[in-house]
Amino acid sequence: MATLPHEGTYSVMYGNLAVSVGSGYRRGYLARPDQAGRWPLVVIAPDLDGLGAHEKYLARRLARKGLAVLAVELYPETPADSDAGLVAYNSLTDAQALRVLDETHEYVSSDDITWAHTDRIGVLGLDVGGRFALITAAHRAWVGASALAYTPLTGDETRAFPVAEMLGHLATPVLGLYGADDDLIDPETVDEAQARNAAGQWLLYQGVGHGFLDEVGPNFDAASFEDAIVRLSRFFTERLPRAEIIDLG
Repeated sequence: MATLPHEGTYSVMYGNLAVSVGSGYRRGYLARPDQAGRWPLVVIAPDLDGLGAHEKYLARRLARKGLAVLAVELYPETPADSDAGLVAYNSLTDAQALRVLDETHEYVSSDDITWAHTDRIGVLGLDVGGRFALITAAHRAWVGASALAYTPLTGDETRAFPVAEMLGHLATPVLGLYGADDDLIDPETVDEAQARNAAGQWLLYQGVGHGFLDEVGPNFDAASFEDAIVRLSRFFTERLPRAEIIDLG
């Protein structure tokens, strides 16, 4: 684990982490405050390209706000590009993705993990990863809160769990972050999501497009990213178990 000098509220430690899934492992990346204690835990379900620099940077930024953040690869292998990512996504069933997240929860709930609260955790899904965040929130009691960013809300009607159907069956709070100028997602579908999930928070950032949180992507918007970091960290901190910080003197 490497450490990152103080920036924000906490200095953080971060690095790659092999996550035990089934009989093997999935690539993971952990960022958490560099301080003894148990922290509220958020699992990131990556976007179409799989676990990469985008998710790692987001994990570090949220960790500076007092969260333990674990990004986990949902695909057996990280796609080489977006075309390969689409193939991998279409090959991954909803049940398979749910199993990976279930076993990720089992992994972090083991006695070896002492740095996080795991009875109730948060799930953050980026792009298509948001589908799996919502599916997990709708079916698993261990999810305490879920958030998604620019997740398509239509077009998945042939899959086992369409997003539109999940929105009315969420027992946990949800935060949705979208760009008003997203050329892949009609803003009207975000309004429809708000109607189906009235207790949720569904936000449209004006003047930004798809993937606006991806700091290496063409549509990155710095102002919206910084606002989203504040909203996401506050959303999860207020809804997950409180941090228990140990003073080692």
